[in-house]
Amino acid sequence: MKAIIPVAGAGTKLRPHTYTQPKALIPLAGKTVLSIIVDQLKNAGIKEFIFIVGYLGEKIQDYIKINYLNLQAHFVHQNDRQGIGHALKLTKNIVNGDEIFIVLGDTICEYDIDAVIKSPYSMIGLKKVDDPRNFGVAELDPDCFATHVVEKPQIPKSNQALVGVYKIKESDLLFECLESNIKQGLRTHGEYNITDALDCMIKKGSKIQSFKVDSWFDCGKRETLLESNVTLLKKFGGSIISSQAYENTVIIQPVRIGKGCHIQNSIIGPNVTIGENTTIDSSIIKNSIIGSYSNLFDIVLDYSIIGSDTGIRGETRTLNIGDNTDIDLG
Repeated sequence: MKAIIPVAGAGTKLRPHTYTQPKALIPLAGKTVLSIIVDQLKNAGIKEFIFIVGYLGEKIQDYIKINYLNLQAHFVHQNDRQGIGHALKLTKNIVNGDEIFIVLGDTICEYDIDAVIKSPYSMIGLKKVDDPRNFGVAELDPDCFATHVVEKPQIPKSNQALVGVYKIKESDLLFECLESNIKQGLRTHGEYNITDALDCMIKKGSKIQSFKVDSWFDCGKRETLLESNVTLLKKFGGSIISSQAYENTVIIQPVRIGKGCHIQNSIIGPNVTIGENTTIDSSIIKNSIIGSYSNLFDIVLDYSIIGSDTGIRGETRTLNIGDNTDIDLG
């Protein structure tokens, strides 16, 4: 079985951070979105990975090569972004008929991955949502097999949303459907998507069973990214990756602090992730994500995301600041 992780998107809903950093590499609970996905699949026994890269793709490649030295990794470039379906089609020759496990690069879910891998059927992850119109939606029979899947329907016939996790046993049939849809120009909402290909597989007789996702962490928008950071910090627990004491500083867990940080005269936490080599002085920070190599002085932050290589001094604000920024709020 091979894992496919599409990470070619520009992440426009997370700007300004995604001007300089792929959204899959945004810090989250002391990790990155991508590392949480890769670790989950590796721990389940998957050894070969295909990353579909595009925007800032060299940063994804560097991250994987540095942090996963022994990973059997392939990188496929999607230069013309026409949707997830188009991206997946580019991996056909590498997949070469094998089973595939697809996880979208901004999708973190908790589920019984071992049971999904061992299932004799292709499988799709589902979660009930209040408003399914913004998602792919699955209609199910009494045995939880999909009878129809549709992308972002205006009048949904189900509240079962596709979360972006798929196990495909008949990969040749998936690629046949993808190629057929692209040849016909079958786009939904302007893109070639995996949902139409799955529906094609069902019509051709493929049995696709659903599985329930216990938790689904949305990492595609600022507000939900901060909520996911809080939840995952509680799950992973706080960690101060340094033997250095922080002078005159109170740490309120859960907090994750990267190595090489200098913090003094401050209150940090709860629910704070801080990247490596960041300096914080005379500040109060809670419910926030702070990038690496940043300098914060005399600032109070709550529900904020601060990019890397950023300097801030001033007073209380709620901020959403990208990388390589210098701000004086004094």
